[in-house]
Amino acid sequence: MNKILIGAIGAVALGLSAPASAADMAARPYTKAPPPMVAAIYDWSGFYIGINGGWGSSRNCWDFVTPVTGTLIDDGCHNATGGTVGGQVGYRWQSANWVFGVEGQGNWADFSGRNISPTAPGQQNRTRVDAFGLITGQIGYAWNNVLVYVKGGGAVVDDRYDLIVAPGFVGAGTIFGSADGTRWGGTVGAGVEFGFAPNWSVGFEYDHIFLGTRNVDFTLGGAFVQTERVRQDVDLALIRLNYRWGGPAIARY
Repeated sequence: MNKILIGAIGAVALGLSAPASAADMAARPYTKAPPPMVAAIYDWSGFYIGINGGWGSSRNCWDFVTPVTGTLIDDGCHNATGGTVGGQVGYRWQSANWVFGVEGQGNWADFSGRNISPTAPGQQNRTRVDAFGLITGQIGYAWNNVLVYVKGGGAVVDDRYDLIVAPGFVGAGTIFGSADGTRWGGTVGAGVEFGFAPNWSVGFEYDHIFLGTRNVDFTLGGAFVQTERVRQDVDLALIRLNYRWGGPAIARY
């Protein structure tokens, strides 16, 4: 009987000491849950300004316009090629992956080329492009910081035309008629742009300018010399660098 009593007392004592021992144990440390994953998505929205440079080629085909009858006589074709540098300013806004924009661009140019007339061997025709400007709308598709786009709008080109005495003739190299012209037309283009820093992007762009055909009157010292019908278009290959104002990226969970 005593052994049973002693065993019961021991069991009660052990049961009373267990909660006390648990209370004396150190509290379980609290660990904060890790934050959710956040992906930075490049945002193309905002105003931007930039510079560009590259190469261009102007294709020019001339026809002599016969006085009175207006009959055209082939004077041949040539490419006026050279370098160009300029700048652009614009605004883009992004909706999902689609990017829309408007842009104005102005460039100095040094394109020059010439040919000897196939029907008047003593005449050399020269075209020079001194400047051009583009006003365009854009639509593009973005894969995060990579943007592919097409553009289209209006264009203006500043031309100078010269009639020169051809090599092998008396007075070779002498200019006997000149004309200046500002020609308006349309343009289409396409490009790809890469955002390499929060507000900076670099890209490559190709543009084609359609200028159609127009009559150009040549003069020398204010006196009329002759009329040429000139058909012209221009191709451009440009590298562009832009700085954009606006949020460089948005967070997506």
